[in-house]
Amino acid sequence: MNTVETILNRRSIRKYKQDPVSEEDIRKILACGMAGPSAVNARDWSFVVVNDKEKIADWAEKSGRAGNIIKDAAFAVLVCADTSRSFKHAPEFYVINAAIAAENMILAATDLGIGSVWLGVWPQNEKIETQKAYFELPEEIIPQSIIAFGYPDEDKSGIPHKDYEEDRVHFNQW
Repeated sequence: MNTVETILNRRSIRKYKQDPVSEEDIRKILACGMAGPSAVNARDWSFVVVNDKEKIADWAEKSGRAGNIIKDAAFAVLVCADTSRSFKHAPEFYVINAAIAAENMILAATDLGIGSVWLGVWPQNEKIETQKAYFELPEEIIPQSIIAFGYPDEDKSGIPHKDYEEDRVHFNQW
């Protein structure tokens, strides 16, 4: 699949087969997350990878609504910002940098035939504190999102993305 096809074919997958994803593919997905650009190359993200089924079940139980989706995933990643590495003149870039890493992981998974769904954590303080407490995260680590991954147990290939929306594009000025 080429990049454009991958982007246009990506769908949020919420139902997964029970097949495990190989450690090699997990590492490829993480490497793609790490390959994304970050402001001043701060690389101010960190990832908590959970691929133990018992740990996923426990995490799902304690994660509220998101738990309904991650409980059947082959693995899930808590994407975090590491504020100790943030750009000192604009530390809030960590939000964008973590989002870029998350998107790269989702696209890499799609290319590998692995489904995924992105679940927001930040900026909802209750969700942030739940994840911080569950994983005993250090003060400088801020949970941004959760991504569930697994081999799809639903077919969304026939669902097209919306067409190009001309009314949302402005050339040269508004």
